[in-house]
Amino acid sequence: MLSSTADHLFWMARSMERAENTARMLDVTYRMSLLKHSMDVFNEWRAMLSISGLHEEYEARYSEVTPANVMHFMTLDEKNPGSIFSSISKARENARAVRGAITSEMWEALNHTWLDMRERQARGISEDGISDFFEWVKERSHLSRGITYGTLLQDEAFHFLRLGTFLERADNTARILDVKYHVLLPSLTDVGGAVDYYQWSALLRSVSSFEAYRKTYRDVITPMRVAELLVLRADMPRSLAACMQEVDRLVQQINGPRSGELSRCCGLLQAELRFGTVEGIFDKGLHEYLNEFLARIYELGDLINTTYFWSTDE
Repeated sequence: MLSSTADHLFWMARSMERAENTARMLDVTYRMSLLKHSMDVFNEWRAMLSISGLHEEYEARYSEVTPANVMHFMTLDEKNPGSIFSSISKARENARAVRGAITSEMWEALNHTWLDMRERQARGISEDGISDFFEWVKERSHLSRGITYGTLLQDEAFHFLRLGTFLERADNTARILDVKYHVLLPSLTDVGGAVDYYQWSALLRSVSSFEAYRKTYRDVITPMRVAELLVLRADMPRSLAACMQEVDRLVQQINGPRSGELSRCCGLLQAELRFGTVEGIFDKGLHEYLNEFLARIYELGDLINTTYFWSTDE
């Protein structure tokens, strides 16, 4: 496979997954901001910008942080490269560049998503339609993955699409979890109370894990168990362990001639998640652990680029 084709497929999948996960992060931020408690109501929105790495881009264009400004910036703003609008646009453009490598059903689904996205941008999102918009983004992402899995030959093209999906998902699960732990912790008087419970429930729902938590633990929601579920449990589809298990497997399947270092780094991170303990994570500090994980995901992304896409060998 040409490295340029693999590059387009990888980023097509990452962009669509990014749109979905941005919707998930915004959804949990929006739900938390509606809760009346002692925190500064704007902390959640500042956190959204910080955890997405877009605070400098935002501050260059907006004079203050407000829910309306952040919502528009992260959803419909075509000048923001990290917005949902831009992510869906990038997914569609990458798909258009490799139409011969994907199925007609995949192209039609992505193109329809893009056309619908443009209409929604023109109309804007009303306040009572915010949650519906986030659900639409998630459903279109689910549809895209489902059509890919159900129609595409499971060859190298399929592997690069899946590699982009799971690398992006691992990155975003870590970011969503870090929002709650490091930035959005309630006051000491709220810990263990109704506010705290609502925030943890919102977090779990934002990554489609509320039912999985109830089935697994059958008890009250506690920070340590949430971390265990979303970091270490390989049977939880959006957990860091599940994502890295799949990334490691896909790298082994692609197994390019220069993938030795990439394979070693993937295997090491996957093994640490497989044999790690939640007690060890909390001893280190969850925020510190997640920051280190995000740095290693960034390094893996660079390694994937240099191994598969930037090579002069076609």
